[in-house]
Amino acid sequence: MVGIIGAMEIEISGLRECMENRQTEHISGIRFDWGTINGVLCTLAVCGPGKVNAAVCAQAMIMRFRPRMVINTGVAGGIGQGIRIHDVVIATAVMQHDMDTSPIGDPVGLISGINLIEIPADPTVSEVLAQKAEAVYDGGVFRGVVATGDQFIASHEKMAAISQQFHAMACEMEGGSIGQVCYMNQVPFAVLRSISDNGNDDAVVDYPQFAKEAASRSIALLTQALPELDKLS
Repeated sequence: MVGIIGAMEIEISGLRECMENRQTEHISGIRFDWGTINGVLCTLAVCGPGKVNAAVCAQAMIMRFRPRMVINTGVAGGIGQGIRIHDVVIATAVMQHDMDTSPIGDPVGLISGINLIEIPADPTVSEVLAQKAEAVYDGGVFRGVVATGDQFIASHEKMAAISQQFHAMACEMEGGSIGQVCYMNQVPFAVLRSISDNGNDDAVVDYPQFAKEAASRSIALLTQALPELDKLS
């Protein structure tokens, strides 16, 4: 089974519409749908925005459905050089830019307990997504670090700081916590993000205009990638 998590309904609804033999269950207030998409057994969830929502969802999904992999799909702000609205970023690693215990001597971003700043995404799953993106997608396809925090980044200063400090290519609010939960449970994960804004002073204007279209691009890409992902051992 492949687990797929999005923060918002628009990031998951298109996949749910494609699902056959669908069943539904609610756990911790989160709706989980499971059935087949393009012949592949999947479970879907809309976690809601933010790191805690995402972590609760990922842990519940892993404990209840035991997916072979978890994919976080949806939209993000593009903060890396050359990344434009409608491009795709596939994470090589995720990190949490708002994790900061530096006053006690830790580097900014270090997650205590696992003692990592960057949590590596599964390279095999990510490569399948990247290859499929290049084959079916007409926008730019980028690989790199995806930064997560409980903030909607809408200023050039914050965007530049995150990009420079963590060498991140995209910024969002869930992937880093989903990655942490998967890492702690030894479940392979990937993060696929279609760019809806550039995380700058125009983000508030760009986001509503492009989020729905950006989400639909991620859904189309993922639907076509599922049969290849299902072949992975």
